Amino acid sequence: MFQRILSATFILAFAAVLIVAAWPQLFSLEQTAGIAQIVSLRAVAAAVAFIAVLVLTLTSLLSVRLHRFTASLAVVSLAFIAVSLVVLASRGFGSPAFETKAEGDVTVLSWNTLGDAPGAAAIAELAILNDADVVTLPETTRELGFEIAQLMSDADRPMWVHTVAYDEVSKARSTTILISVDLGEYDVDTSARTTTTLPSLVAVPQDGDGPTFIAVHAVAPIRGEMANWRADLDWIAEQCRSSNVILAGDFNSTLDHYASLTDGGEFALGSCTDAASATDNAAIGTWPTQLPSLLGAPIDHVMVSPDWSVSGMRVIESHDGEGSDHRPILATLSPSQ
Repeated sequence: MFQRILSATFILAFAAVLIVAAWPQLFSLEQTAGIAQIVSLRAVAAAVAFIAVLVLTLTSLLSVRLHRFTASLAVVSLAFIAVSLVVLASRGFGSPAFETKAEGDVTVLSWNTLGDAPGAAAIAELAILNDADVVTLPETTRELGFEIAQLMSDADRPMWVHTVAYDEVSKARSTTILISVDLGEYDVDTSARTTTTLPSLVAVPQDGDGPTFIAVHAVAPIRGEMANWRADLDWIAEQCRSSNVILAGDFNSTLDHYASLTDGGEFALGSCTDAASATDNAAIGTWPTQLPSLLGAPIDHVMVSPDWSVSGMRVIESHDGEGSDHRPILATLSPSQ
């Protein structure tokens, strides 16, 4: 009798853990240490659960004594897998189609370069090939930014270059943005601190006509940085409550982490729409490149205020061997009517 009660208690506790892992927003735990990391890798968690189902099923078949216990755990694990796949499928496993770029559209390329790792030639070539008007580059130094701009200028794609660096100790403490001269001149307030540990960059048009571009780099939710990570998400959400704003970069967070920060069901974060979510690409992992994209964490984003709509977005998987642990992302945005 005691053994049955103990088994039932364990099964219920196991089910509770998987419910939290599947949808932590239900309990406002999506930004809690441990859970925040697990939910970032939904597909990996589902894959681990699938392996557990195989082991539990085999044990159930071979052991009469453990049959009910292991079978129950297998059923609970299957339910977790089903919920995870439904969530991932609703966000989209990839729709790379782009509408024809129209006058007034803006194409944004973003790539965390892991400290300049891909080099200027690879970044410039990608930007030129995709007709990028704005390139946001977390973990990229001013020097590399100017090299990229020179290569783009040689290809008749002149760009303004702006960089914010919190220090010169680590390249990760620099964020660079390139903006096409066709969009006008932009100013950056380099004296204002944005995100806590790693710099984000806010570029405002000098004449006040045009979108504000924000190159985002939130700190990762690791031990010792959880409070800063939450503060970074709060700061990003506040930027998303501004008008005529386009944000792109390494948010170090997924759609799951924004439940308490969204202004409504149609928005992903603050009053911003997530380009990947709007185009059925939000289940495609951008980090790390060592994992297949369907298993990775979609932590790099392009987000836009209601002044803009998304006419195309994709995660670029062809540059996984270029040195960065992040995949580039590309989005074309159209002014809302």
